[in-house]
Amino acid sequence: IASAFVTGMEYFNTFSGNPVSCAIAMAVLEVVQEEKLQQNALETGAYLQHGLRQLAQQHSLIGDVRGRGAMMAIELVKPGSKEPNGEAMGKVVKYAQENGVLILTAGTYGNVIRFLPPLVISEELLNDAFDVLEAGFAAL
Repeated sequence: IASAFVTGMEYFNTFSGNPVSCAIAMAVLEVVQEEKLQQNALETGAYLQHGLRQLAQQHSLIGDVRGRGAMMAIELVKPGSKEPNGEAMGKVVKYAQENGVLILTAGTYGNVIRFLPPLVISEELLNDAFDVLEAGFAAL
């Protein structure tokens, strides 16, 4: 087969499709479908959004809750304004990490906390994360 290729052309590389990676991709798609991971992402996202909105009602530091599916974010602001609050974000993230909850930071002004839980996360684990976040906000 290789002798049919035009001389001087590069047809082989480490990132192009090959039978092994194609088989892996097919297996992953089967798991996504069989375990209904897309539906779980929607359900997890709804549960996550509900919990984050409850936190926002309790803490004026949360100026916005946004996202789609299981990828959500909260924007921290100075109470009574829409001014970014990167200092509070840093303290909440540190508290969360010290208490076993790993979260991502984002935002142009360094004041956004991103949530991207695994597609198979349980509501019990999300509740644990909400408890840690609640305590982190209360500690401010």
